[in-house]
Amino acid sequence: MRINADFSQRAIVEPGQHDWVASPQAGVERLMLDRIGAEKARATSIVRYAPDSRFPPHQHPGGEEILVLDGTFSDETGDFPAGWYLRNPDGTSHQPSSAEGALIFVKLRQMAQGDASRVRIDTRLASAWQRFEDRMVCPLFSSADEQVSLQRVGAGRMLLPDVDGGAELLVLEGRIVDGGRCYKPGTWIRLPPGDRPGFTAGEKGVRFYLKTGHLAHPAVEA
Repeated sequence: MRINADFSQRAIVEPGQHDWVASPQAGVERLMLDRIGAEKARATSIVRYAPDSRFPPHQHPGGEEILVLDGTFSDETGDFPAGWYLRNPDGTSHQPSSAEGALIFVKLRQMAQGDASRVRIDTRLASAWQRFEDRMVCPLFSSADEQVSLQRVGAGRMLLPDVDGGAELLVLEGRIVDGGRCYKPGTWIRLPPGDRPGFTAGEKGVRFYLKTGHLAHPAVEA
């Protein structure tokens, strides 16, 4: 299976284009944003857990990155309400579940070789955020291969003033404006290296997930 698999092209999936696909586990559905491979795939998805749903224990070769968007996501390491960022490196395993239901943003098999960082960050905490020039930034992860953060940008401000090597965004709150287009919460955007759009924050500002660096030499094998 190949979905938005050409990393030299801009890819955008808006909420109105969402097509939920059942997973092999009852009560768990996926919105596939990009994917290379079948059930075991290099994938970026939004995953929806119904109340009292769970997956059996499993490993994630190549690592797993999660941002909890709604509800509460759980595994053996704890219960993580909306706003938590999790990072499980290659070689780890878990049994995910949700008692109340959850919506999560997930990236699978995309960590750099040798990345052994296990991360748990509650982005709801004021102490997790810092002022950086014209924006507030919540750093989530940084290495020579990728930089991950949440950002809050005020109305009319440029979102990506210094990004040359590509970027991946998920709109969490507010709107992104690109000329005559507006991208509302739930929109996922992947920009290849060299694509420098004039994205600005909408009239109420915008909060978004941002990953950079990983698209300069993306590992795209299944």
